[in-house]
Amino acid sequence: MGQKRLYRQEAVQYNAGMKKGAIFDMDGLLIDSEAVYHMFWKKEAEERGIDLDPAFLVKISGSSRDEGIALISHYYPGADSTEVYESCVRRTAQYCQKYVEEKPGAHELLAYLKAHGVKTAVASSSAIELVRKNLNRLSLLPYFDALTSGTEVEKGKPAPDIFLKAAEKLGLSGRDCYVFEDAYNGVRAGHAAGCFTVMVPDMVQPDDEMKQKADAICSSLYEVKEKMERGEW
Repeated sequence: MGQKRLYRQEAVQYNAGMKKGAIFDMDGLLIDSEAVYHMFWKKEAEERGIDLDPAFLVKISGSSRDEGIALISHYYPGADSTEVYESCVRRTAQYCQKYVEEKPGAHELLAYLKAHGVKTAVASSSAIELVRKNLNRLSLLPYFDALTSGTEVEKGKPAPDIFLKAAEKLGLSGRDCYVFEDAYNGVRAGHAAGCFTVMVPDMVQPDDEMKQKADAICSSLYEVKEKMERGEW
């Protein structure tokens, strides 16, 4: 018993330098949904006889609704870009509500942050109702102090607005927060917001730009937790 008590005291002291807030993307970071989006973007293209450029799947990840529709107008020639966007989002949401699970390590990392008094928020380009439904189904919702959607800000990722808004809801500044992201646009946004930005790659691996803009790159949320436990951040 004495050893366990000592360990807990040392752990808190060892992590005294942790930031006060942690902001998470949702798709591809907390829930395993980015691959589902890719599946339905491809289906939308196939159904219209379009040979989809793989570059689209990288660019669309983490984009706001308006930015996504603009990208579709370029990569789905002749298609109604708004209809394509809404159809893909609807199909993905329906699939995720039945089949998609949380990313490995999500519960463990969130529990660790809560145990150390770190405030937590989600900052997702998805609609707030969808964010709440997905997190609630996977029992992740109780871990969060605030939810922020791309619909609440003027500019979506890669602009920093959504992360600054999430930090504001936590009563913090960007520099007081970690940002955890899997997508290029999210890393760009976290960097621009002045947050300590950690990339946890999902469907796309970090390129030279990401290696420069991310403060750290981890293979999983388990690795994020391990680095925190060792006091690296």
